[in-house]
Amino acid sequence: MNIELDCITKRFGAVVANDGISMTIAGGTIHGLLGENGAGKTTLMKILSGYQSCDAGTITLDGQAVRLGSPAEAIRAGIGMLHQDPLDVPQLSVLDNFMLGREGGWHLRRRAARRDLDALCRRFGFVLDPEATVGSLTVGERQQLELVRLLSLGIRTIILDEPTTGISAPQKALLFETLQRLAGEGLTVIFVSHKLDEVRQLCSRATVLRRGRVAGEVCAPFSDEELVTLMFDQCLERSPRRRVPLGAPALTLQDASIRTYRLTVRDLSLSVCAGEVLGLAGLEGSGQSLFLQACAGILPLASGTLTIAGHDMTHQPYRRFLEAGVAFVPAARLEEGLIPGLTICEHVALAADGDGFVIRWPAAEAQAAEAIRAFNVVGTPHTAVEELSGGNQQRALLALLPEDLNLLLMEHPTRGLDIESADWIWSQLLQRRDRGTAIVFTSTDLDELVENSDRIVVFSGGVMSTPVDAGCITCEELGHLIGGRVA
Repeated sequence: MNIELDCITKRFGAVVANDGISMTIAGGTIHGLLGENGAGKTTLMKILSGYQSCDAGTITLDGQAVRLGSPAEAIRAGIGMLHQDPLDVPQLSVLDNFMLGREGGWHLRRRAARRDLDALCRRFGFVLDPEATVGSLTVGERQQLELVRLLSLGIRTIILDEPTTGISAPQKALLFETLQRLAGEGLTVIFVSHKLDEVRQLCSRATVLRRGRVAGEVCAPFSDEELVTLMFDQCLERSPRRRVPLGAPALTLQDASIRTYRLTVRDLSLSVCAGEVLGLAGLEGSGQSLFLQACAGILPLASGTLTIAGHDMTHQPYRRFLEAGVAFVPAARLEEGLIPGLTICEHVALAADGDGFVIRWPAAEAQAAEAIRAFNVVGTPHTAVEELSGGNQQRALLALLPEDLNLLLMEHPTRGLDIESADWIWSQLLQRRDRGTAIVFTSTDLDELVENSDRIVVFSGGVMSTPVDAGCITCEELGHLIGGRVA
């Protein structure tokens, strides 16, 4: 399917998300779409996939102008979108989710759908249990389910928005193999990403957006420097690694274990000092998130002890962890970190210590305005958090954290962020480290782990490795450790 976008414009109040964007995508190719957070990539793809309407401009598919008023209309026209956070129903089974959007009688559809699901999974090497609930799947498995569901509906163009965020290295390799196979069979693939190496690896052509406009287009082969200059209108340089003197232990675990119905994390003995950054590596679902939640007081220990800044916090309620200077920033920003429907100002009011039952709104609005200025959030105190881009949501979350923390726990701190936003986030985190905060974070980005950690531990099947010095290990060696091989 050949796609032409002509002068696509979309406004949200005074904000122009897409400002006269024109681009052409050839059928049977993998076309990259890049841009910094807030550049308009997701808005443009939501317009193409029927989730939003444009204010002006035309969409042409194989030479015919179309109006895509809903996702259902877009799918009938042959276009489907796989969102960064899969749009599935976690309470339903894999098969029930696969059947969404199909027509026909329920029982007939169910038998036919199961055959189709099994056939598509065999075709692409996916392993999905039809009777498992979607809520029990990993992000990568949910992504595979949504991909085969869209293919079963007959789409000829697939849009993927930051598809490698939060998935394991084997799942990423399988996804890339699948996309290359689909393009070879004539499907059009639009690959939205901020990861330059992935765009270079996959795409034959790439369009770069900047501030809602097309900054340029490049054909393979292209360099990282070329793409970065188009994205930011400048080349970005990374700051050299700098360590600070370590203080007293901020977090200590002794012979600890965590039990859930899916996994037991055991034999946890570790100390993290004030001013230290500890990275948690491993395949998704290996125990890193459970470790962070236990250290935050969200999950109880099944055995062992947990100490924060010299105080025994074993089996203490979550509120005591907050009072002890512990903060947890989850990966699911809108589901667990922020409250959709509330503004930045309302979040600031909720996060404040408070004065009885009275919210002093003028003070909250002033604090929100100051936080927006200090953390470079693109928005106003009255902007709803779901209207912010991923990078601005992460900035808002950091702005809500208390100033003085003993321990900061983070899941995927730069998930889905462009290079500039990721560097800015880490500059803020390292300033906290310089003031004595211990930071523990998990990431699937090996470069992020090696560049920002002082030490790294690898989780595998609920077992934590001995910490390794991040300055003495390469990304390749870390990848071998994650895969269970000694480099």
